[in-house]
Amino acid sequence: MKAVAGRVTFGFKTSPQHVSFSMLDETWAAAAGLPVYVAGWMNDHFSDPSVDAGGPSFESLTLMAALAHRVPGVWIGHSVLANTFRHPALLAKAATTMDHVTGGHFIVGLGMGWHAWEHEAFGVPFPPPPERFERLVGTVRVLRALGSPAAAAAPGVTLDDAPVPLRGATNEPPPLTPGGPPIFLGGQGPRGLRLAAEEGDGWFIPSLPFTGPEVFGARRDVILRRMEAAGRDPSGFQFVAQVGGGGDAAARAAARDLALAYAGAGATHIGIAVPSRLGPEGLITAAREIAEPAAAALG
Repeated sequence: MKAVAGRVTFGFKTSPQHVSFSMLDETWAAAAGLPVYVAGWMNDHFSDPSVDAGGPSFESLTLMAALAHRVPGVWIGHSVLANTFRHPALLAKAATTMDHVTGGHFIVGLGMGWHAWEHEAFGVPFPPPPERFERLVGTVRVLRALGSPAAAAAPGVTLDDAPVPLRGATNEPPPLTPGGPPIFLGGQGPRGLRLAAEEGDGWFIPSLPFTGPEVFGARRDVILRRMEAAGRDPSGFQFVAQVGGGGDAAARAAARDLALAYAGAGATHIGIAVPSRLGPEGLITAAREIAEPAAAALG
């Protein structure tokens, strides 16, 4: 999924928490009839991230694979996968598989991982932020290496200085997408923004009380400066914002206005987070009251 100059696109986001598979299956089936949605997104947690501990959640990569057939031709990805949850080579193989499943419409959305309880409860190492960041850098390198033409056949690829080294590794069959699926990154600090600028195909800002169009615009400017310094062409790079898609009509009107403000700050894609409990009707309502009027206002 590449940005097109002068065009802002919209996607939907449903969480795998507090919902049945049948409800999500019906919701994603409904998305196929809403052309305003060019992408579908999902978070990645072992539990409910809105609380300190516990809560129901499906595993998101498996779930997305099961739902992908509902939205043929629509880009799908996670915002974002927790890098701490999966071995980089396993993630690369999963991403390659999803690239085939979706006909080249899978996006690897990736972040450092942050929910401490999940890691402790399930025995997943949760090192300090500097180490988690270095592991994120290493995973991006592994994804790029295993998506490269050199990994399509022997002698394969070797990475000696990555946190997870490769020794003549091959990725067979190779991805459909040359170089592998696009990688969108979720880092928000200076090093995270630099990594997105130098290695990513897109960047997400989370929907949190301390973020908004002004913060989004400032961080976007940092990424653009970093891209210029690295000699990268910014055309096609996706700047992704998120707005809420639940609540009453007034809340959805506010979300529409926020989406337009993000577009004014330079967003190229806007995900609308619809609470999964609202099902297909929630997704349809968000399209009618947020995505479609915002798209019309943007021309």
